[in-house]
Amino acid sequence: MSHGVCLLGSVALRQAADDNAPMQSQLLYGELFKFKERRKFWSRIQTNYDNFEGWVRNNQVNPLLEGELDKIDFKKTDYNRDLVSFVSEGKNGLIAVPLGAEINNCEIFQHTFEGTSKIEVENQKADFIETAFLYLNSPYLLGGKTPFGIDNSGFTQMVYKINGQKLFRTVEEQSNQGEVMSFIEECEPGDLAFFDDREGNINHVGIVLKDNYIIHAHGKVRIDRIDHTGIFNTEEKKYSHQLRVLKRIL
Repeated sequence: MSHGVCLLGSVALRQAADDNAPMQSQLLYGELFKFKERRKFWSRIQTNYDNFEGWVRNNQVNPLLEGELDKIDFKKTDYNRDLVSFVSEGKNGLIAVPLGAEINNCEIFQHTFEGTSKIEVENQKADFIETAFLYLNSPYLLGGKTPFGIDNSGFTQMVYKINGQKLFRTVEEQSNQGEVMSFIEECEPGDLAFFDDREGNINHVGIVLKDNYIIHAHGKVRIDRIDHTGIFNTEEKKYSHQLRVLKRIL
Protein backbone atom coordinates (compact mmCIF):
# COMPACT_ATOMS: atom_id res chain seq x y z
CA MET A 1 0.00 0.00 0.00
CA SER A 2 1.50 3.34 -1.07
CA HIS A 3 2.00 6.25 1.33
CA GLY A 4 1.47 9.96 0.94
CA VAL A 5 2.07 13.20 2.80
CA CYS A 6 0.29 16.53 3.18
CA LEU A 7 2.59 19.42 2.22
CA LEU A 8 0.02 22.20 2.55
CA GLY A 9 -0.97 23.94 5.78
CA SER A 10 -4.25 22.04 6.05
CA VAL A 11 -6.36 19.95 3.68
CA ALA A 12 -10.00 18.93 4.02
CA LEU A 13 -10.67 15.23 4.63
CA ARG A 14 -14.19 14.72 3.30
CA GLN A 15 -16.89 12.12 3.75
CA ALA A 16 -17.13 11.50 0.00
CA ALA A 17 -15.25 12.34 -3.20
CA ASP A 18 -17.07 15.64 -3.64
CA ASP A 19 -16.20 19.23 -2.76
CA ASN A 20 -19.70 19.60 -1.31
CA ALA A 21 -19.36 16.56 0.97
CA PRO A 22 -19.03 17.30 4.71
CA MET A 23 -15.50 17.81 6.02
CA GLN A 24 -14.92 15.09 8.62
CA SER A 25 -11.37 16.02 9.57
CA GLN A 26 -8.23 17.67 8.22
CA LEU A 27 -4.72 16.71 7.23
CA LEU A 28 -2.14 19.14 8.58
CA TYR A 29 1.26 19.82 7.07
CA GLY A 30 3.61 16.84 7.40
CA GLU A 31 0.86 14.33 8.20
CA LEU A 32 1.41 10.90 6.67
CA PHE A 33 -1.24 8.58 5.31
CA LYS A 34 -1.87 5.47 3.23
CA PHE A 35 -3.77 5.44 -0.06
CA LYS A 36 -6.74 3.08 0.13
CA GLU A 37 -8.35 3.92 -3.21
CA ARG A 38 -7.23 6.23 -6.00
CA ARG A 39 -9.41 7.88 -8.62
CA LYS A 40 -8.77 10.52 -11.27
CA PHE A 41 -9.37 13.53 -9.01
CA TRP A 42 -9.86 12.07 -5.52
CA SER A 43 -8.29 9.47 -3.24
CA ARG A 44 -9.61 7.67 -0.19
CA ILE A 45 -6.89 7.65 2.44
CA GLN A 46 -6.20 6.37 5.95
CA THR A 47 -4.14 8.53 8.29
CA ASN A 48 -1.09 6.94 9.91
CA TYR A 49 -1.72 8.61 13.26
CA ASP A 50 -5.25 7.52 14.09
CA ASN A 51 -6.37 5.34 11.13
CA PHE A 52 -9.08 7.86 10.22
CA GLU A 53 -10.40 7.46 6.68
CA GLY A 54 -11.71 10.06 4.27
CA TRP A 55 -11.42 11.55 0.79
CA VAL A 56 -8.87 14.16 -0.34
CA ARG A 57 -8.29 15.92 -3.64
CA ASN A 58 -5.29 14.46 -5.45
CA ASN A 59 -3.90 17.92 -6.25
CA GLN A 60 -3.69 18.75 -2.53
CA VAL A 61 -1.54 15.81 -1.37
CA ASN A 62 1.74 14.23 -2.44
CA PRO A 63 2.50 10.51 -2.92
CA LEU A 64 5.74 9.53 -1.22
CA LEU A 65 8.44 8.51 -3.62
CA GLU A 66 10.45 5.38 -2.86
CA GLY A 67 13.53 7.29 -1.72
CA GLU A 68 11.44 9.61 0.44
CA LEU A 69 9.61 6.75 2.13
CA ASP A 70 12.93 5.17 3.15
CA LYS A 71 13.98 8.39 4.92
CA ILE A 72 10.79 8.84 6.95
CA ASP A 73 11.14 8.29 10.70
CA PHE A 74 7.70 6.97 11.64
CA LYS A 75 8.56 6.86 15.36
CA LYS A 76 9.73 10.44 15.94
CA THR A 77 7.43 13.44 15.60
CA ASP A 78 8.28 17.11 15.95
CA TYR A 79 5.42 19.63 16.03
CA ASN A 80 5.09 23.31 15.26
CA ARG A 81 4.21 24.98 18.56
CA ASP A 82 3.40 28.48 17.25
CA LEU A 83 -0.16 29.44 16.28
CA VAL A 84 1.18 29.76 12.75
CA SER A 85 4.69 29.38 11.36
CA PHE A 86 6.16 29.06 7.91
CA VAL A 87 7.94 26.42 5.89
CA SER A 88 10.17 27.66 3.10
CA GLU A 89 9.99 25.94 -0.28
CA GLY A 90 12.99 27.84 -1.56
CA LYS A 91 12.15 29.56 -4.84
CA ASN A 92 8.50 28.54 -4.51
CA GLY A 93 7.99 30.77 -1.47
CA LEU A 94 6.48 30.02 1.93
CA ILE A 95 3.82 27.64 3.24
CA ALA A 96 1.88 28.76 6.33
CA VAL A 97 1.61 25.85 8.78
CA PRO A 98 -0.66 25.80 11.87
CA LEU A 99 -0.06 24.79 15.47
CA GLY A 100 0.46 21.02 15.65
CA ALA A 101 1.80 20.57 12.12
CA GLU A 102 4.39 17.78 11.86
CA ILE A 103 7.65 19.35 10.76
CA ASN A 104 10.27 16.67 11.53
CA ASN A 105 10.45 15.46 7.90
CA CYS A 106 10.76 18.90 6.24
CA GLU A 107 14.27 18.34 4.92
CA ILE A 108 13.21 15.19 3.05
CA PHE A 109 11.02 17.39 0.86
CA GLN A 110 13.63 20.19 0.57
CA HIS A 111 11.63 22.38 2.94
CA THR A 112 12.99 24.52 5.78
CA PHE A 113 10.93 25.08 8.92
CA GLU A 114 11.01 28.65 10.24
CA GLY A 115 9.44 28.58 13.68
CA THR A 116 9.40 26.98 17.13
CA SER A 117 9.09 23.21 17.35
CA LYS A 118 8.16 20.76 20.07
CA ILE A 119 9.35 17.14 20.05
CA GLU A 120 6.64 14.66 21.01
CA VAL A 121 7.24 13.55 24.57
CA GLU A 122 4.94 12.38 27.33
CA ASN A 123 4.51 15.69 29.11
CA GLN A 124 3.01 16.60 32.45
CA LYS A 125 -0.65 17.60 32.58
CA ALA A 126 0.29 21.23 33.18
CA ASP A 127 1.71 21.21 29.65
CA PHE A 128 -1.66 20.05 28.33
CA ILE A 129 -3.36 23.11 29.80
CA GLU A 130 -0.72 25.44 28.42
CA THR A 131 -1.26 23.95 24.96
CA ALA A 132 -5.06 24.11 25.29
CA PHE A 133 -4.90 27.84 26.02
CA LEU A 134 -3.13 28.37 22.68
CA TYR A 135 -6.42 27.41 20.98
CA LEU A 136 -8.55 29.76 23.09
CA ASN A 137 -11.07 31.70 20.94
CA SER A 138 -10.45 29.50 17.88
CA PRO A 139 -13.74 29.38 15.94
CA TYR A 140 -15.71 26.15 15.88
CA LEU A 141 -15.44 24.32 12.54
CA LEU A 142 -16.84 20.84 12.02
CA GLY A 143 -13.90 18.60 11.11
CA GLY A 144 -11.34 21.31 11.91
CA LYS A 145 -8.03 20.76 13.70
CA THR A 146 -6.35 24.19 13.63
CA PRO A 147 -6.53 27.49 15.55
CA PHE A 148 -8.39 28.88 12.51
CA GLY A 149 -11.22 26.37 12.90
CA ILE A 150 -11.57 23.35 15.16
CA ASP A 151 -14.25 21.01 16.51
CA ASN A 152 -14.51 19.63 20.03
CA SER A 153 -12.82 16.25 19.46
CA GLY A 154 -10.27 17.83 17.12
CA PHE A 155 -9.37 20.22 19.93
CA THR A 156 -8.85 17.48 22.53
CA GLN A 157 -6.98 15.28 20.05
CA MET A 158 -4.56 18.03 19.03
CA VAL A 159 -3.84 19.11 22.63
CA TYR A 160 -3.07 15.52 23.59
CA LYS A 161 -1.15 14.81 20.37
CA ILE A 162 1.23 17.75 20.80
CA ASN A 163 1.97 16.47 24.32
CA GLY A 164 2.72 12.88 23.33
CA GLN A 165 -0.61 11.19 24.11
CA LYS A 166 -2.79 9.60 21.45
CA LEU A 167 -6.52 10.19 21.23
CA PHE A 168 -8.69 8.93 18.40
CA ARG A 169 -10.39 11.44 16.11
CA THR A 170 -14.09 11.22 17.00
CA VAL A 171 -15.77 11.98 20.31
CA GLU A 172 -17.30 8.48 20.36
CA GLU A 173 -13.88 6.84 20.00
CA GLN A 174 -12.30 9.11 22.61
CA SER A 175 -15.05 8.30 25.10
CA ASN A 176 -13.94 4.65 25.04
CA GLN A 177 -10.38 5.52 26.06
CA GLY A 178 -9.00 5.95 29.56
CA GLU A 179 -10.24 5.33 33.09
CA VAL A 180 -13.67 6.40 34.33
CA MET A 181 -13.73 8.99 37.14
CA SER A 182 -16.77 9.01 39.42
CA PHE A 183 -16.85 12.65 40.50
CA ILE A 184 -15.59 15.99 39.23
CA GLU A 185 -13.78 16.40 42.55
CA GLU A 186 -11.59 13.42 41.55
CA CYS A 187 -10.57 15.04 38.28
CA GLU A 188 -7.24 16.71 37.61
CA PRO A 189 -6.62 19.49 35.09
CA GLY A 190 -6.12 17.74 31.75
CA ASP A 191 -8.73 15.02 32.29
CA LEU A 192 -11.57 14.74 29.78
CA ALA A 193 -15.29 15.30 30.29
CA PHE A 194 -17.84 13.86 27.85
CA PHE A 195 -21.41 14.99 27.29
CA ASP A 196 -24.48 13.51 25.63
CA ASP A 197 -27.71 14.57 23.93
CA ARG A 198 -31.26 13.78 24.95
CA GLU A 199 -31.07 10.39 23.24
CA GLY A 200 -27.98 9.47 25.25
CA ASN A 201 -25.51 9.77 22.37
CA ILE A 202 -22.12 11.17 23.38
CA ASN A 203 -21.62 14.25 21.23
CA HIS A 204 -19.20 16.60 23.01
CA VAL A 205 -15.88 16.57 24.88
CA GLY A 206 -13.76 19.11 26.72
CA ILE A 207 -10.67 19.35 28.91
CA VAL A 208 -11.16 19.79 32.65
CA LEU A 209 -9.40 22.75 34.28
CA LYS A 210 -8.88 23.46 37.97
CA ASP A 211 -11.60 24.89 40.22
CA ASN A 212 -14.50 23.35 38.26
CA TYR A 213 -13.82 25.02 34.93
CA ILE A 214 -13.62 23.40 31.49
CA ILE A 215 -12.12 24.47 28.16
CA HIS A 216 -13.97 23.20 25.10
CA ALA A 217 -14.97 24.06 21.52
CA HIS A 218 -18.53 25.37 21.42
CA GLY A 219 -18.97 28.25 18.98
CA LYS A 220 -15.34 28.91 19.75
CA VAL A 221 -12.80 27.42 22.12
CA ARG A 222 -13.99 28.85 25.41
CA ILE A 223 -13.85 28.41 29.18
CA ASP A 224 -17.02 27.67 31.14
CA ARG A 225 -18.06 26.29 34.51
CA ILE A 226 -18.65 22.55 34.94
CA ASP A 227 -20.52 20.68 37.67
CA HIS A 228 -22.26 17.33 38.11
CA THR A 229 -25.07 18.48 35.77
CA GLY A 230 -22.87 19.62 32.91
CA ILE A 231 -21.40 22.75 31.36
CA PHE A 232 -22.86 26.05 32.53
CA ASN A 233 -22.43 28.70 29.84
CA THR A 234 -21.30 31.77 31.74
CA GLU A 235 -22.44 34.16 28.97
CA GLU A 236 -25.89 32.70 28.33
CA LYS A 237 -26.43 31.84 32.01
CA LYS A 238 -27.71 28.34 31.26
CA TYR A 239 -26.47 24.78 30.85
CA SER A 240 -25.29 24.04 27.32
CA HIS A 241 -24.20 20.39 27.71
CA GLN A 242 -25.28 17.46 29.88
CA LEU A 243 -22.45 15.59 31.61
CA ARG A 244 -22.17 11.89 30.74
CA VAL A 245 -18.78 10.61 31.87
CA LEU A 246 -15.37 11.79 33.12
CA LYS A 247 -12.22 10.09 31.87
CA ARG A 248 -8.55 10.08 32.83
CA ILE A 249 -6.23 9.18 29.97
CA LEU A 250 -2.98 9.47 31.93
